[in-house]
Amino acid sequence: MECKGFSSLVICMATFLSVVSVSNGDMSYSIAEETKLGFVVGNIAKDIGISKKAMQTRRARLNTVGSRKRYCDINLETGDLFVAERIDREQLCGPRASCNLNFEMVLENPLELHRISVHIVDINDNSPMFATDIIKFEISESTEKGARFAIDEAHDADIGANDVQNYSLEKNDYFVLDVHSNNGKEKYGELVLEKKLDREQQREIKLTLTASDGGIPQRSGTVVIHVVVLDANDNTPVFSQSAYRVSLPENSPIGTEVVKVNATDADEGANGQVTYDFVRISEDLSKLFSLDHNTGSIQLSGHLDFEEEVSYDLRIRAKDAFGLASFTSVIVDVVDVNDNAPQISFQSGTHYIAENAPPGSEVGIINLQDKDSGANGRVHCSIQSNVPFKLNPSIKNYYSLLTTAELDRERIPEYNLTITATDEGMPPLSSFQTIHLLLSDVNDNPPTFEKQSYSAYVTENNKPGTSMWTPVCSVLARDPDWRQNGTVLYALLPSGVSGVPVSSYLSINAETGVIQALRSFDYEHFRNLEVQIVATDNGSPPLSRNVTLSVFITDENDNSPQILYPAPDGKSVITEIIPRTALSGALLSKVIAVDDDSGQNAWLSYEIVRSTDPGLFTIGRHSGEIRAQRDISESDNLRQNLIISVKDNGLPSLSSSCVVYLLLSDNLSEVPELKDTTEENSTKLTFYLIIALVLVSTFFLTFIILILTLKFCHWRKPRLFFDGAVAIPSAYYPPNYAEAEGAGTLRSSHNYDSYLTTGSRTSDFKFVRSYNENTLRTSNTLETCQNNAVQAAMITPNREDADEVRY
Repeated sequence: MECKGFSSLVICMATFLSVVSVSNGDMSYSIAEETKLGFVVGNIAKDIGISKKAMQTRRARLNTVGSRKRYCDINLETGDLFVAERIDREQLCGPRASCNLNFEMVLENPLELHRISVHIVDINDNSPMFATDIIKFEISESTEKGARFAIDEAHDADIGANDVQNYSLEKNDYFVLDVHSNNGKEKYGELVLEKKLDREQQREIKLTLTASDGGIPQRSGTVVIHVVVLDANDNTPVFSQSAYRVSLPENSPIGTEVVKVNATDADEGANGQVTYDFVRISEDLSKLFSLDHNTGSIQLSGHLDFEEEVSYDLRIRAKDAFGLASFTSVIVDVVDVNDNAPQISFQSGTHYIAENAPPGSEVGIINLQDKDSGANGRVHCSIQSNVPFKLNPSIKNYYSLLTTAELDRERIPEYNLTITATDEGMPPLSSFQTIHLLLSDVNDNPPTFEKQSYSAYVTENNKPGTSMWTPVCSVLARDPDWRQNGTVLYALLPSGVSGVPVSSYLSINAETGVIQALRSFDYEHFRNLEVQIVATDNGSPPLSRNVTLSVFITDENDNSPQILYPAPDGKSVITEIIPRTALSGALLSKVIAVDDDSGQNAWLSYEIVRSTDPGLFTIGRHSGEIRAQRDISESDNLRQNLIISVKDNGLPSLSSSCVVYLLLSDNLSEVPELKDTTEENSTKLTFYLIIALVLVSTFFLTFIILILTLKFCHWRKPRLFFDGAVAIPSAYYPPNYAEAEGAGTLRSSHNYDSYLTTGSRTSDFKFVRSYNENTLRTSNTLETCQNNAVQAAMITPNREDADEVRY
């Protein structure tokens, strides 16, 4: 805005000179009307003493009070209060001397309210205007000097010094202008007759009346006064009251009679006929009120609104047929009616609240507005009682919405709060608003397993990697939290089983909780294990819970029965001596067997598969006891061989067999066949042993000679076979070895005694016993000898009349 000249300088000073006062949270500014958009009225942040950043973080906002338009707004980045819409004081406040825009600035966290008043300064932007272009008077020529004729005042929409200040009348011979003030408010003029009219000399007089305001620059308006000289009409109409005052409810229907004015004229005939009209009425008022020109009845032609205007001042003129007139005022006071329900505004940056918010946390701010006044505008606010929230009155028309208890999103994830606002009018009006609040999730729930513990059964010899679970009994933990807080991952807690990490036995799918075996189990060595499974959510910080898993290995029939007595075929021959005097049912022997499996897989049954005399012996199916099925007779064979089969009860069944050798005799010396056979077998065994010893010794001596020869060649000079002074003859054997019947060598630390038949203890066949334990080893020689010796030895139970082999 450019300020040129004295008049413009005054306008600029009124526009840019804003007076700020801060007291008890109230601020006042002044600006001129018609100020350009974006003009900075003042810096609110600086005036209330907060930083510009706090204007944003505390979500400063401006609420208008009593106005439907937002004429000013706040720049949150700079803290400036600026003009947002065109401000026309005349349109905004009309004829009121004081024109203010009232705002409420709200700051959150903590809640703070500042009242802002912007005073609108009037500028001289309107010229004085008369109601008509011509003012017509019909004045009788008999009118005496000094007669006064009222002139309709000019109207200027501006106020104060910018309103109409002076009237000037075109210079003439008959009239002068006398200016008056209407109750100290408006000025109007009267034509004063200074020289008697003479209709015969001049029948019409036209004068120019100019109305000027006091603004800078000065503005003016003109009207033509047309005076028609008539014959005598010496009485003017007189109103019954100098002013009329009436009250009218704002909800009065159209057509309601506001008031009826009355003026009388003492003249008779046409000079006494009075008509009524509005002296000066705006376009808006002409839509609200209508006047009957003949009766003086003023009626309501529009809807009144107390919130728009509380009072109206109407100027009424009564005029007779010849132009004599008088004036009166009609003041209409609008009575407020409770016709506006309260308005509820929920002001919050977000509709989310954390579920771990402590009681007393502020959720948002509720602002109540009611355009009515008095008791009709006093509002009370409430909330339903079954929610953990309450309303706390803060400052005027503001409530804080607070929590009253701990919240739990998993129990109630959202709330619909109904806010009720009721005024004190008669009848009271209410309004409702529903606020939808959502609870944001906090990781406050650990995963929970469906069971307190889990058990699994795995058959031994399982295939590694196969699933141990069916979907019905999978390890499953649930977390009622949301999204990543409710995502559950599974893991095995580190532990050991017999010194081996549990992770080498089992693995778990981190997402599904399916457990797999990593190795094959053996029931006979490993029957159960116990592991801890941990379920952890993905929250921050993560929460977890453990559960115990017990894995039981179930037996499978994978072990054949093991016969302890007698030894199975190929290991040893056991001969039982059975007296021929044995009777039917006598216990002759017993087969002893065990099974490493368990349960029914270890239930054993015994059966004679084949025997020399099928009808002579029987065996207990479950005891293994061999009994005589009948009395033994002299005709039965001397030798009885029984092939016994031992089966378990598994599926499929596994079995083992053994041979039981029975000898029917009361005296072993009576059986030459057995003796001869035993001696023959012993002789063959001795022969084979001697041959083996000779071969091993020969190989050993050859190896020693070869080694010494290589060393001799390497040194390239004659050397003895040994570094010592004593030479060992070729026929000499180390002291750790002993010769058995001139053939082969054996370690003397091993002693073999063999007794073949009952009389064999007197036999000369006996291995040499050595007393030296420091025997020289040769590669594989001793082992070969020992194996041959073992194969030759026949071990039998130590019975009084049985052959015995000791190893």
